[in-house]
Amino acid sequence: MLYYSIGSTNIELSADDLKKGLFEALEKMGEKRKVLAIPPDYTRLPSRAGELTEFAWQYYGDKLTDVLPALGTHSPMTPHQIEHMFGSLPASLIREHDWRNDVVTVGTVPAEFVEKVSEGAVKFPWPAQVNKLLVNGNFDLILSIGQVVPHEVVGMANYNKNIFVGTGGVEGINKSHFVGAAYGMERMMGHADTPVRRIFNYASENFTNNLPIVYVQTVVGLDKTDGIVKTRGLFIGDDFEVFDKAAKLALEVNFEMLEKPLKKVVVYLDPTEFKSTWLGNKSIYRTRMAIDDDGELIVIAPALKEFGEDKEIDRLIRKYGYFGTPHTLKACDENEELRNNLSAAAHLIHGSSEGRFSITYCPGKGKDNLTQAEIESVGFNYADIDEITSKYDPAKLRDGFVILPDGEEIFYISNPALGLWAYKDRFKY
Repeated sequence: MLYYSIGSTNIELSADDLKKGLFEALEKMGEKRKVLAIPPDYTRLPSRAGELTEFAWQYYGDKLTDVLPALGTHSPMTPHQIEHMFGSLPASLIREHDWRNDVVTVGTVPAEFVEKVSEGAVKFPWPAQVNKLLVNGNFDLILSIGQVVPHEVVGMANYNKNIFVGTGGVEGINKSHFVGAAYGMERMMGHADTPVRRIFNYASENFTNNLPIVYVQTVVGLDKTDGIVKTRGLFIGDDFEVFDKAAKLALEVNFEMLEKPLKKVVVYLDPTEFKSTWLGNKSIYRTRMAIDDDGELIVIAPALKEFGEDKEIDRLIRKYGYFGTPHTLKACDENEELRNNLSAAAHLIHGSSEGRFSITYCPGKGKDNLTQAEIESVGFNYADIDEITSKYDPAKLRDGFVILPDGEEIFYISNPALGLWAYKDRFKY
């Protein structure tokens, strides 16, 4: 059922609009006695999910008993991040998801189904895992809150990904990531109907249909005319329709089709959001279909301090590096530790250009930042951040094509998490 739906490329939803829309939808659902909210974590700050979670608490009061940020493999939120994202929401309501210990398996998608939807790319059963709080908490409403936006693992982020990855477990996260990598990231990004999504939908229809999950989905994008991030849609419902509507709008808002391939792309990673290549490699994922053969990607990353947000994944990235699909698959065949961490293996594939274009990272110079030796050890190029920003100053650049004083043309992106870019000959609708 669709409880609320508003969205277009022309509207801009204010905080009051979001609050009014949410309250209208909650009113239609009737009285609830115990509510769980599942927003994204701080890495999805522009999603407006923090405000919507706060509004849900304002509506329900002490009936909203738990807030479980959908961390997936990400680092737990800090007290500062919690306050910044969720405002007046009591920090005592926050629950920390542990993807290694806090999950239950609610069902298994058959290997035959996985093989069929992945067109033979993989053949293994997929366990649908969720945080045990969802199953054992005795909630009569679970609000899954987040942003629909192009995504490298599932095609379009959110909807039931927020449940099965955001609150998922080791095997479920690892295998879902690997399905997407084996099938082909470039075949999925920007598409709502993908092998990974079909697997999640199978799990929703067969294993979690007894849970009272309602999805609160935003569509948010950068307005290139003024450089301001704006909310273009709010969709609230309990079935696939809510995701379908949001995904169609997100493709209009967040996807940019280019008439020519890009020779040089400069991406800035906001230090409040991006501290790892696990997240920062969105600069690679989201631009790879736009960059020309022998092109160049420069990533300005002032807060880059680690490769993986999870310590074990960080270790694996350091050991095996971003050296392309054949190298990674061979490492999987030869090393049990990588076979047992398929999300890390998938990430290593995603983070390589397969030698097609160069990738240069420019970390900050603080004592916690990654060093030149560390950057180069995993297969990236390194450049001095001061030298790069003296030429490509994020404070002066506007998103899109930029002609510099010396005549050089670049394509600048201020936040890779908000979009997807592709050259017209590389993207298939």
